[in-house]
Amino acid sequence: MLCARNIYEKRLIEAYITENGTEPITGETLTAEDLIDLKSPNVVYPRPPQMTSIPAMLSLFQNEWDALALQTYTLQQNLHQARQELSTALYENDAAVRVIAQLTKERDEARTALAQLDVRQGAPATTNGDAMQVDSAPLPENIVEKIENVQATLSKTRRKRPVPEEWATSESIATYTPKLTSEPYFPGGTVLAVHEGGDSVLVTGTNGVAGVVSLSENRLLHSLKVGKGYVTSGIWARDRAIIATSTGSIKVFEEDQEVGSFAAHAGSANAVALHPSGTILGSVGEDRSYALYDLESGNVLNRVFSDSALKCAQFHPDGHLLAAGSADGQIKIFQITTGAEAATFDLGGPVRSIFFSENGIWVAGVVEGASSISIWDLRKTAAIATIDTGSPIDSIAWDYTGQFLAIAGVEGVSVQQYAKATKEWSEILKRGISATRVAWGRNAQSLVTVDGDGTVTTLAAS
Repeated sequence: MLCARNIYEKRLIEAYITENGTEPITGETLTAEDLIDLKSPNVVYPRPPQMTSIPAMLSLFQNEWDALALQTYTLQQNLHQARQELSTALYENDAAVRVIAQLTKERDEARTALAQLDVRQGAPATTNGDAMQVDSAPLPENIVEKIENVQATLSKTRRKRPVPEEWATSESIATYTPKLTSEPYFPGGTVLAVHEGGDSVLVTGTNGVAGVVSLSENRLLHSLKVGKGYVTSGIWARDRAIIATSTGSIKVFEEDQEVGSFAAHAGSANAVALHPSGTILGSVGEDRSYALYDLESGNVLNRVFSDSALKCAQFHPDGHLLAAGSADGQIKIFQITTGAEAATFDLGGPVRSIFFSENGIWVAGVVEGASSISIWDLRKTAAIATIDTGSPIDSIAWDYTGQFLAIAGVEGVSVQQYAKATKEWSEILKRGISATRVAWGRNAQSLVTVDGDGTVTTLAAS
């Protein structure tokens, strides 16, 4: 058979085409119809007379053998040369990989040492006020796609989303009084997070202990072994409790068992936040960086540095931004798909607490020891309101509908309501219950607080 300029045995080439559909040597597409039969005469011409003698045939066989031996020698020589070239290439590649690994290790050690030095000294790492620039690995494409899909989905429905029928009203909130008070489980009361089911509450104290309290049963369900350091922040990620510690580690618990951990920060991990997708975790630290994690794979996605220690954090309701309160008095807004700093809001002092409104356009912030709340408009990058409570504020929390802003401090708990008609804020609830943290219960039908003694209190309608 003849195909292009190559000759094959018919049975073999047809079997090869059936299996592969290509020409064996060139790799081009080939079908059985493209083959051309090579016709040969039926009459075989005899050998020339000079090739019929035994000496002539021996000479012919000798020549063929010499040619075959020479070809074999050439092939062996080429094989030996190819092996030498491959060995040299592999050696050079191994050396290059070792150099890259060593440089990467030295870079990471230098970065960690610099961050730890800045944490101990409490001074910025750069001069002339410039932000610290450290290369950050880009987010994986599937994570970027997830973030963009979540943003597209939530931003379309946000403005049209009605207030749920079962949601608390201003009239009912105004009647909230203490209904349940627990034992002082966690001295210090540094963290309070209410599970979306409304019953389980994650609480921690300043002595490195943490646990889950049942509101309905008024008892401690689980004690969480934090390990070294003390707890700085905690949230729920579906049924998992996530805790950040002063050692820089972030631990993931299912009931009372640790099922995962991360260690991206050099120095204290000051706060954690959950992305609206429910599978991406963010953290900020004393080392002036924020990090993103994939809860499904357990991998650190990236780490981005700023020019100041970051104290608190929260994702935008649409998930495309991360707000971080810094020690230099700014709320820094990061575009998480790129790591770029999209905007900054100056509060004038170390930021203690920040919270996005569910309307997607407001963010509230509180400075350490301040008695007032600053509310900023993301569209105008300007402050639109200041709410003065008259006493130091430790914690704030907007409800899901964006109507009510809960405030906690050592002198009491209060709730502010925004009226669209008058564009003014009014206080609809004030109770003299000391609290270090406050959170909304299910459907805003209750308020949950924890005080300096670690006592959990639930406020509900009379």
